[in-house]
Amino acid sequence: MPLDEILSVSHVSKSFGELDVLKDMSLSVSRGEVVSVIGPSGSGKSTLLRVVNQLERAESGDIRVCGKVLCHNNENGQAIYSDKEILKNIRLSIGLVFQSFHLFPHYSILKNITEAPVQVLKKSRGEAENTARELLSKLGLSDKESAYPYQLSGGQQQRAAIARALAMNPQMIFFDEPTSALDPELTGEVLKVIRSLAAEHMTMVIVTHEMAFASELSDRIIFMDQGVIIEEGTPGEVFSSEHERTKQFLQNYSK
Repeated sequence: MPLDEILSVSHVSKSFGELDVLKDMSLSVSRGEVVSVIGPSGSGKSTLLRVVNQLERAESGDIRVCGKVLCHNNENGQAIYSDKEILKNIRLSIGLVFQSFHLFPHYSILKNITEAPVQVLKKSRGEAENTARELLSKLGLSDKESAYPYQLSGGQQQRAAIARALAMNPQMIFFDEPTSALDPELTGEVLKVIRSLAAEHMTMVIVTHEMAFASELSDRIIFMDQGVIIEEGTPGEVFSSEHERTKQFLQNYSK
């Protein structure tokens, strides 16, 4: 793995029953890079994130995260996973923000953010709370630390979910359609947070249907369809592509 390469996915396949969701998928992400993954529903975008985050298991292929081997092919072409300790370390290096927030409804926002650093990273509660308050301040939620998720708007809940991911000090963050569950007027506040992370050179992989946002923010865009990468390149290259399938997809969106 090259020094600046934080994620390497090589010839990864994944199926559900007879449905091939990822077909011989290969890609890499460099440290500090913002990569947006676009494509129609069912193209395998979210499954790709879930496989790298160990929420699904690849059937074949090699995956390396932060220089550590997540899985590799054996002589029969089957993915063999590393031991539990390595997998745990890899999991801790990646933050994942879902489209549906996944906050604990019975915890305050402060406790939602501090629980994993205390329980998993073994930080003192005081240290975890200091970090959480810094993040809440940064994300415009200082006055919400004692609130419960149901008392927040969707945009505020998603910002709290981003704070929770950042509290674990990951080396990169995956966003799985972070604005798809939000009303349009709330989308902007979440995208503003992601922009600020990009300005700080946080490594991010973003599955999104926000084409204008992807075009503005991304260093690179990957277009997926039916489990394969159709093409990838800079926003300018992909959004002006002459590839028929890419053009067909992008016609459904106004840039």
